[in-house]
Amino acid sequence: MMDNDYYETLEINRNATDADIKKAYRRLALKFHPSSEETGNVEKFTQLGEAYDVLSDPRKKAIYDKFGEDGLKGGIPLEFGNSGAWSSKYAYHRDPDKTFRKFFGVDNPFSDFYINYAPPKLGGPQQVVAKKQDSHIERDLHLSLDDLFHGCTKKIKISRRVMNEDGCTSSIKDKILTIDVEPGWKEGTRIVFSKEGDQGPNSIPADIVFIVQQKNHPLFVRQQNDLIYKTQISLEMALTGFSVDVETLDGRVLTIPINDIVHPTYKKVVPGQGMPLPQDPSQRGNLIITFDVKFPEKLSAESRQLIKQALTFEN
Repeated sequence: MMDNDYYETLEINRNATDADIKKAYRRLALKFHPSSEETGNVEKFTQLGEAYDVLSDPRKKAIYDKFGEDGLKGGIPLEFGNSGAWSSKYAYHRDPDKTFRKFFGVDNPFSDFYINYAPPKLGGPQQVVAKKQDSHIERDLHLSLDDLFHGCTKKIKISRRVMNEDGCTSSIKDKILTIDVEPGWKEGTRIVFSKEGDQGPNSIPADIVFIVQQKNHPLFVRQQNDLIYKTQISLEMALTGFSVDVETLDGRVLTIPINDIVHPTYKKVVPGQGMPLPQDPSQRGNLIITFDVKFPEKLSAESRQLIKQALTFEN
């Protein structure tokens, strides 16, 4: 009387699905493979191979479920009248590596641990090779200046290949990646999602890297943490003084008085009204106002004389 319990060997119950059987064999075969220094066990590995060989085959499994190991290995009468025919007797080939390689598709017993192992037979020479990670994948993340000023949350859907539970086949699945944009991030900031690339049996998934690209703004140009605002003024304003109204990115209106002479290189610096500092968003860069002085296209003789007199008087 034989007493092998294939379900017990694979640590599953008799209602286990085909996926459950594959998952259990994958886990236990990796655990007890003879190449494992801590848990390797040739006898256990062989028992697992036989159990999977039977339970993964619908015909063998049906005979085993109904007639047990004795019926499977001793044969059972076939229902073909009185022909006296019996089913063929099952005998495991005693080559658990063959079962293992057929399951994984490659000589790779430790795909979960990022090493490859390729023994021709049990007890044969072993070769351990470091598993390489796929090259990282770069994608642009286009953000407005308002996004970078206030901070925001972006959700991006990616499609990638993932391994199925059987460890052999794969399928395409969507995943949502969430990026929490911090106030003050600069163009070129890199956000790394580790190992979110395509999965495969022989490689480590690639990292996905998003790189911030800043969109143009209609009013401001960014320079590091400063904001540049350019306004057009007349020659009269440049010489006599005026004020500039600037609507900030947070919706306020600043009225900036200009009492200096606006010469070609003049800039008005307003401290603390620029972009938030990435390391401390409570601090901000500067607002820098530059000026485009519009000169008159022509002057009357009288206007020329008056301007000349005014400038002569000032000198």
